[in-house]
Amino acid sequence: MPIQVTCRNCLKRFQVSDKFAGKTGPCPSCKKPIQIPDKNEEVVIHAPPDDSPKDKSGQSVLKPIMRKETDVTRRGLIITVAAVLLTFIVAAAFRFSAEGSAPFWAQLLGLFLLAPPLVWAGYTFLYDQEREPYVGPELRNRVLICSGLLVLTWIVYAFVPAYLLDLEHANEMSYTFFGITLCGMIALGGLASAGCFELDYFIGVIHAGVYFVGIWLLSAASNVALAGVPLTQP
Repeated sequence: MPIQVTCRNCLKRFQVSDKFAGKTGPCPSCKKPIQIPDKNEEVVIHAPPDDSPKDKSGQSVLKPIMRKETDVTRRGLIITVAAVLLTFIVAAAFRFSAEGSAPFWAQLLGLFLLAPPLVWAGYTFLYDQEREPYVGPELRNRVLICSGLLVLTWIVYAFVPAYLLDLEHANEMSYTFFGITLCGMIALGGLASAGCFELDYFIGVIHAGVYFVGIWLLSAASNVALAGVPLTQP
């Protein structure tokens, strides 16, 4: 093993073979004689004993965990974009069908199908950079739970305005009341997003807003009016 040597005259540092240990020779820089340290004079620094508790992999549980950078995967991005585009293509097909808009069963299906890709995409861009992101099965389960909760918030749209305003259908409410209702739904959705992904509430509101904006665009693509429809004549 080579020996580290520092010349006392020119302070040049270099390595020599251990076979020269204890001998005298010229410095390769200033040519003045220098004494090569003996092997027993070498200073060896030992790491302090690590008596801290270990996990099952042998790593100390007291050492800080290095945060892993998680970027948008190409596969996940392709699946998300493809799912959203396919949903909008089907919605546009209903718009130009004989009925002129998506039937009720298709509207419910759209609420469910559009939720997971938008929830996943929203979390990918909005998760807390100071925390370890959810990945794998845990991320999948949280996406599905959050998607289900966001879909359930449409119960507010389906029943509350019709009950308060005594309407036959929820889409008969005015655009003003629809805006108020939508704000309430986004507020509830923000709680769901913040709880499922441990986000700040404001970030959770933005995350939920991505889904609701997507549903609004989907309804426009399928020619489904969410508000402003004339009242049903008795």
